[in-house]
Amino acid sequence: MNLPESVLLCLFPNGLVLSRQSAALSDGGDNSEEEELYGVDFDPDCFNYVLQFFRQASDAFYGSAGNPGLYAAQQHLVDSTPISDFAPNQNPLLSKQAIIVLREELEYFSIPPKAGGAQTDSAGLANEAMLDLKRACGRYLLDKKSIFTALQRNVNKENNVAEQHLIDMLCMSGFDRDDEWGFRALEPSRCCISSIALVLLKTGIVHPPPTPDSKQPQVTVDYNQMATAQKLLLFWRKPARKCWWDGIEVDLAQPGEAQRNIKLWARRVWTLELSLV
Repeated sequence: MNLPESVLLCLFPNGLVLSRQSAALSDGGDNSEEEELYGVDFDPDCFNYVLQFFRQASDAFYGSAGNPGLYAAQQHLVDSTPISDFAPNQNPLLSKQAIIVLREELEYFSIPPKAGGAQTDSAGLANEAMLDLKRACGRYLLDKKSIFTALQRNVNKENNVAEQHLIDMLCMSGFDRDDEWGFRALEPSRCCISSIALVLLKTGIVHPPPTPDSKQPQVTVDYNQMATAQKLLLFWRKPARKCWWDGIEVDLAQPGEAQRNIKLWARRVWTLELSLV
Protein backbone atom coordinates (compact mmCIF):
# COMPACT_ATOMS: atom_id res chain seq x y z
CA MET A 1 0.00 0.00 0.00
CA ASN A 2 1.43 3.40 -1.05
CA LEU A 3 1.02 5.72 1.92
CA PRO A 4 1.22 9.53 1.60
CA GLU A 5 4.75 10.90 1.34
CA SER A 6 4.09 13.46 4.08
CA VAL A 7 2.97 10.70 6.47
CA LEU A 8 6.00 8.53 5.65
CA LEU A 9 8.30 11.48 6.34
CA CYS A 10 6.74 11.81 9.80
CA LEU A 11 7.08 8.09 10.46
CA PHE A 12 10.66 7.84 9.18
CA PRO A 13 12.25 11.31 9.34
CA ASN A 14 15.75 9.81 9.06
CA GLY A 15 14.93 7.28 6.38
CA LEU A 16 14.08 3.59 6.66
CA VAL A 17 16.53 0.75 7.24
CA LEU A 18 14.96 -2.27 5.58
CA SER A 19 16.90 -4.97 7.38
CA ARG A 20 19.20 -5.60 10.32
CA GLN A 21 21.88 -6.73 7.88
CA SER A 22 21.92 -3.38 6.10
CA ALA A 23 22.02 -1.62 9.49
CA ALA A 24 24.99 -3.73 10.53
CA LEU A 25 26.84 -2.92 7.32
CA SER A 26 26.19 0.79 7.74
CA ASP A 27 27.88 0.95 11.16
CA GLY A 28 30.68 -1.52 10.50
CA GLY A 29 28.97 -4.59 11.93
CA ASP A 30 29.97 -3.92 15.55
CA ASN A 31 26.38 -3.71 16.77
CA SER A 32 24.85 -6.37 14.52
CA GLU A 33 23.34 -8.28 17.48
CA GLU A 34 21.53 -5.27 18.94
CA GLU A 35 17.97 -4.39 18.00
CA GLU A 36 17.58 -1.00 16.34
CA LEU A 37 14.99 1.23 18.00
CA TYR A 38 13.36 4.12 16.14
CA GLY A 39 11.33 6.82 17.84
CA VAL A 40 8.20 7.88 15.92
CA ASP A 41 6.37 11.10 16.73
CA PHE A 42 3.07 10.36 14.98
CA ASP A 43 -0.35 9.81 16.53
CA PRO A 44 -1.25 6.08 16.26
CA ASP A 45 -4.97 6.91 16.01
CA CYS A 46 -4.25 9.19 13.06
CA PHE A 47 -2.15 6.46 11.43
CA ASN A 48 -4.99 3.99 11.92
CA TYR A 49 -7.42 6.43 10.29
CA VAL A 50 -5.12 6.73 7.26
CA LEU A 51 -4.64 2.96 6.98
CA GLN A 52 -8.36 2.23 7.16
CA PHE A 53 -9.23 4.85 4.54
CA PHE A 54 -6.54 3.64 2.13
CA ARG A 55 -7.50 -0.03 2.63
CA GLN A 56 -11.20 0.65 1.99
CA ALA A 57 -10.39 2.75 -1.08
CA SER A 58 -8.12 0.03 -2.46
CA ASP A 59 -10.68 -2.74 -1.86
CA ALA A 60 -13.47 -0.76 -3.52
CA PHE A 61 -11.32 0.05 -6.56
CA TYR A 62 -9.58 -3.27 -7.20
CA GLY A 63 -12.18 -5.59 -5.68
CA SER A 64 -11.53 -9.29 -5.21
CA ALA A 65 -11.95 -12.54 -7.15
CA GLY A 66 -15.63 -12.81 -6.26
CA ASN A 67 -16.40 -9.10 -6.13
CA PRO A 68 -14.95 -7.08 -9.03
CA GLY A 69 -14.16 -3.48 -8.15
CA LEU A 70 -14.42 -0.23 -10.08
CA TYR A 71 -11.24 -0.93 -12.02
CA ALA A 72 -12.75 -3.98 -13.71
CA ALA A 73 -15.66 -1.87 -14.97
CA GLN A 74 -13.39 0.82 -16.41
CA GLN A 75 -10.74 -1.50 -17.85
CA HIS A 76 -11.88 -0.60 -21.37
CA LEU A 77 -10.73 3.00 -20.75
CA VAL A 78 -7.19 1.78 -20.25
CA ASP A 79 -7.32 -0.49 -23.29
CA SER A 80 -9.04 2.00 -25.59
CA THR A 81 -7.48 4.21 -28.23
CA PRO A 82 -5.86 7.33 -26.70
CA ILE A 83 -8.05 10.43 -26.80
CA SER A 84 -6.06 13.70 -27.05
CA ASP A 85 -4.39 14.42 -23.69
CA PHE A 86 -6.04 11.50 -21.94
CA ALA A 87 -3.82 8.70 -23.26
CA PRO A 88 -3.96 5.81 -20.79
CA ASN A 89 -0.17 5.50 -20.68
CA GLN A 90 0.06 9.19 -19.70
CA ASN A 91 -2.85 9.30 -17.29
CA PRO A 92 -2.52 7.12 -14.15
CA LEU A 93 -5.99 8.25 -13.02
CA LEU A 94 -7.48 5.67 -15.39
CA SER A 95 -5.81 2.71 -13.70
CA LYS A 96 -5.19 3.86 -10.12
CA GLN A 97 -7.36 5.01 -7.22
CA ALA A 98 -6.44 8.61 -6.42
CA ILE A 99 -6.77 10.06 -2.91
CA ILE A 100 -6.35 13.71 -1.91
CA VAL A 101 -4.42 14.06 1.33
CA LEU A 102 -4.74 17.35 3.23
CA ARG A 103 -2.96 17.84 6.56
CA GLU A 104 -2.84 20.79 8.94
CA GLU A 105 -0.31 21.45 11.69
CA LEU A 106 -1.62 24.22 13.94
CA GLU A 107 0.47 25.92 16.62
CA TYR A 108 -1.42 28.41 18.77
CA PHE A 109 -0.44 31.27 21.06
CA SER A 110 -2.75 32.66 23.76
CA ILE A 111 -2.49 36.38 24.60
CA PRO A 112 -4.05 36.90 28.05
CA PRO A 113 -5.54 40.25 29.15
CA LYS A 114 -3.16 42.42 31.18
CA ALA A 115 -5.51 42.52 34.14
CA GLY A 116 -5.84 38.74 34.40
CA GLY A 117 -3.83 36.38 36.58
CA ALA A 118 -2.43 34.37 33.67
CA GLN A 119 1.24 35.22 33.29
CA THR A 120 4.79 33.88 33.14
CA ASP A 121 7.59 34.35 35.64
CA SER A 122 11.05 35.83 35.05
CA ALA A 123 12.26 32.49 33.68
CA GLY A 124 9.42 32.38 31.15
CA LEU A 125 7.52 29.60 32.92
CA ALA A 126 3.73 29.82 32.87
CA ASN A 127 1.77 29.85 36.13
CA GLU A 128 -1.24 27.59 36.63
CA ALA A 129 -3.68 30.25 35.42
CA MET A 130 -1.72 30.60 32.20
CA LEU A 131 -1.65 26.84 31.72
CA ASP A 132 -5.42 26.69 32.23
CA LEU A 133 -5.81 29.43 29.64
CA LYS A 134 -3.71 27.53 27.10
CA ARG A 135 -5.71 24.36 27.69
CA ALA A 136 -8.98 26.25 27.25
CA CYS A 137 -7.74 27.76 23.99
CA GLY A 138 -6.69 24.30 22.79
CA ARG A 139 -10.13 22.88 23.50
CA TYR A 140 -11.74 25.83 21.71
CA LEU A 141 -9.63 25.33 18.57
CA LEU A 142 -10.01 21.55 18.67
CA ASP A 143 -13.78 21.98 18.43
CA LYS A 144 -13.44 24.10 15.27
CA LYS A 145 -13.40 21.17 12.87
CA SER A 146 -14.43 22.89 9.64
CA ILE A 147 -11.59 22.54 7.11
CA PHE A 148 -11.94 25.73 5.11
CA THR A 149 -13.24 28.29 7.65
CA ALA A 150 -9.82 29.64 8.66
CA LEU A 151 -8.48 29.82 5.11
CA GLN A 152 -11.69 31.45 3.84
CA ARG A 153 -11.38 33.99 6.67
CA ASN A 154 -7.87 34.80 5.45
CA VAL A 155 -9.13 35.09 1.86
CA ASN A 156 -11.81 37.56 2.94
CA LYS A 157 -9.27 39.55 4.95
CA GLU A 158 -6.43 39.67 2.43
CA ASN A 159 -8.43 39.24 -0.80
CA ASN A 160 -5.95 36.52 -1.79
CA VAL A 161 -6.98 35.18 -5.20
CA ALA A 162 -4.54 32.26 -5.07
CA GLU A 163 -5.99 31.01 -1.77
CA GLN A 164 -9.53 31.29 -3.13
CA HIS A 165 -8.46 29.33 -6.19
CA LEU A 166 -7.01 26.63 -3.90
CA ILE A 167 -10.33 26.28 -2.06
CA ASP A 168 -12.28 26.19 -5.33
CA MET A 169 -9.96 23.57 -6.82
CA LEU A 170 -10.19 21.30 -3.78
CA CYS A 171 -13.97 21.60 -3.68
CA MET A 172 -14.21 20.74 -7.37
CA SER A 173 -11.94 17.74 -6.86
CA GLY A 174 -13.61 15.93 -3.97
CA PHE A 175 -14.11 18.16 -0.92
CA ASP A 176 -17.27 20.02 0.09
CA ARG A 177 -17.07 23.55 1.46
CA ASP A 178 -18.58 22.50 4.78
CA ASP A 179 -16.39 19.41 5.21
CA GLU A 180 -14.73 18.71 8.56
CA TRP A 181 -11.33 17.20 9.33
CA GLY A 182 -11.44 13.41 9.29
CA PHE A 183 -9.03 13.26 12.23
CA ARG A 184 -8.13 16.10 14.62
CA ALA A 185 -6.23 15.85 17.91
CA LEU A 186 -4.51 18.08 20.44
CA GLU A 187 -0.91 17.01 21.04
CA PRO A 188 -0.06 16.20 24.69
CA SER A 189 1.80 18.94 26.61
CA ARG A 190 2.06 21.13 23.50
CA CYS A 191 0.05 24.01 22.06
CA CYS A 192 -0.35 22.13 18.79
CA ILE A 193 -3.26 20.53 16.96
CA SER A 194 -2.77 18.02 14.13
CA SER A 195 -5.49 17.37 11.57
CA ILE A 196 -5.87 15.32 8.42
CA ALA A 197 -8.60 14.85 5.83
CA LEU A 198 -8.72 12.24 3.05
CA VAL A 199 -11.11 12.20 0.10
CA LEU A 200 -11.31 10.26 -3.15
CA LEU A 201 -10.35 12.40 -6.11
CA LYS A 202 -13.23 13.15 -8.49
CA THR A 203 -11.74 12.00 -11.79
CA GLY A 204 -14.84 12.40 -13.94
CA ILE A 205 -15.06 8.64 -14.49
CA VAL A 206 -18.77 7.85 -14.13
CA HIS A 207 -19.97 4.40 -13.04
CA PRO A 208 -23.73 4.22 -13.73
CA PRO A 209 -25.81 1.97 -11.44
CA PRO A 210 -26.86 -1.44 -12.78
CA THR A 211 -30.00 -1.55 -14.89
CA PRO A 212 -33.14 -3.52 -13.81
CA ASP A 213 -31.93 -6.49 -15.91
CA SER A 214 -28.72 -6.52 -13.80
CA LYS A 215 -26.56 -5.41 -16.72
CA GLN A 216 -23.80 -2.94 -15.91
CA PRO A 217 -23.90 0.09 -18.26
CA GLN A 218 -20.59 1.11 -19.77
CA VAL A 219 -18.47 3.52 -17.79
CA THR A 220 -18.12 7.01 -19.27
CA VAL A 221 -15.78 9.94 -18.71
CA ASP A 222 -16.53 13.61 -18.05
CA TYR A 223 -13.45 15.07 -19.69
CA ASN A 224 -13.89 18.52 -18.16
CA GLN A 225 -13.76 16.97 -14.69
CA MET A 226 -10.85 14.77 -15.76
CA ALA A 227 -8.92 17.87 -16.83
CA THR A 228 -9.47 19.37 -13.38
CA ALA A 229 -8.41 16.14 -11.70
CA GLN A 230 -5.20 15.97 -13.71
CA LYS A 231 -4.11 19.28 -12.20
CA LEU A 232 -3.85 17.48 -8.86
CA LEU A 233 -1.20 15.18 -10.37
CA LEU A 234 1.21 18.06 -9.74
CA PHE A 235 1.05 17.02 -6.07
CA TRP A 236 1.67 13.32 -6.70
CA ARG A 237 4.78 12.38 -4.67
CA LYS A 238 5.42 16.12 -4.36
CA PRO A 239 3.68 17.43 -1.21
CA ALA A 240 3.12 21.19 -1.29
CA ARG A 241 2.98 23.36 1.84
CA LYS A 242 1.26 26.59 2.68
CA CYS A 243 1.72 28.55 5.90
CA TRP A 244 -0.20 31.54 7.25
CA TRP A 245 -1.02 33.33 10.51
CA ASP A 246 -4.59 33.48 11.75
CA GLY A 247 -5.51 35.95 14.50
CA ILE A 248 -8.92 35.92 16.18
CA GLU A 249 -10.52 37.06 19.43
CA VAL A 250 -12.47 34.37 21.28
CA ASP A 251 -14.72 34.33 24.33
CA LEU A 252 -13.71 31.46 26.63
CA ALA A 253 -16.38 32.14 29.24
CA GLN A 254 -18.42 29.15 30.37
CA PRO A 255 -22.21 29.40 30.56
CA GLY A 256 -23.13 31.75 33.42
CA GLU A 257 -19.64 33.33 33.59
CA ALA A 258 -18.68 36.87 32.70
CA GLN A 259 -17.26 37.56 29.24
CA ARG A 260 -13.66 36.35 28.92
CA ASN A 261 -12.18 37.61 25.65
CA ILE A 262 -8.77 36.28 24.67
CA LYS A 263 -6.61 37.18 21.68
CA LEU A 264 -5.60 33.95 19.98
CA TRP A 265 -2.97 33.60 17.26
CA ALA A 266 -2.51 30.43 15.27
CA ARG A 267 0.23 29.48 12.84
CA ARG A 268 -1.31 27.06 10.37
CA VAL A 269 0.70 24.88 7.99
CA TRP A 270 -1.17 22.96 5.30
CA THR A 271 0.35 20.04 3.40
CA LEU A 272 -1.41 18.95 0.21
CA GLU A 273 -0.56 15.90 -1.84
CA LEU A 274 -2.09 13.26 -4.07
CA SER A 275 -1.64 9.54 -3.43
CA LEU A 276 -2.27 6.74 -5.94
CA VAL A 277 -3.07 3.23 -4.69
